Amino acid sequence: MFDAISEIIGQGVKEMNITLPLNSEAVLGTYYDFLAERGKLVNLTAITEPEKVARLHFLDSIALLGAVSLKNERVIDVGSGAGFPGLVLKIMRPDIDLTLLDATGKKVTFLSELCELLKIEANCVNARAEEVSHRDTWRETFDVAVSRAVAELRILCELCLPFVKMGGLMVAMKGVNSNDEIYGAKNAMAILGAELERVYDYEIPGADITHRAVLVRKISETSVDYPRRYARMQNFPL
Repeated sequence: MFDAISEIIGQGVKEMNITLPLNSEAVLGTYYDFLAERGKLVNLTAITEPEKVARLHFLDSIALLGAVSLKNERVIDVGSGAGFPGLVLKIMRPDIDLTLLDATGKKVTFLSELCELLKIEANCVNARAEEVSHRDTWRETFDVAVSRAVAELRILCELCLPFVKMGGLMVAMKGVNSNDEIYGAKNAMAILGAELERVYDYEIPGADITHRAVLVRKISETSVDYPRRYARMQNFPL
């Protein structure tokens, strides 16, 4: 399985003009093997075929490096799931100080065991974002918050932006048909002390699929009133 994934990743990063760190293809191959093995026991991802994992998980995550460098930055992946994009970004940028946050205990156990297997240092935390972001040690202490397929953008802003320090970024992975969602979230961004910086559209090599990264810049402190409880966010989005 390693050779197939290695070839796809190697060709894909060339097309994206991104350099792979030494041995990262082998690390991603081991990542896939562990994901496939544990996926039989825990619901981690609906995508399981090696080629699709390589393109729709690994390359999709790596593509974010075309929008942000992340060098030496403190990064939190909110709703990390099986580690996309956060853990893949850590493999590509080992100097990241990474926190993987998820509310599902089995997924955090998977992430912890995977990090140990890959010899990667990351803080794997089982908690709800709307609760821990109110703690002083978490609040507005991260350079970047990334999130993929967690929630509608207004809700995602409320979940992620309290973690981001002033001048930092929230990076939300969305589809290219998200214009209305982005427009609808501008009020939430303003309330939470942020503004839309830009959108970054990218094609996943070999997949004929275009995805989007929405970059939101933190420009002032977030009120202590946010985030609210999740049910309230859903029922009364900003």
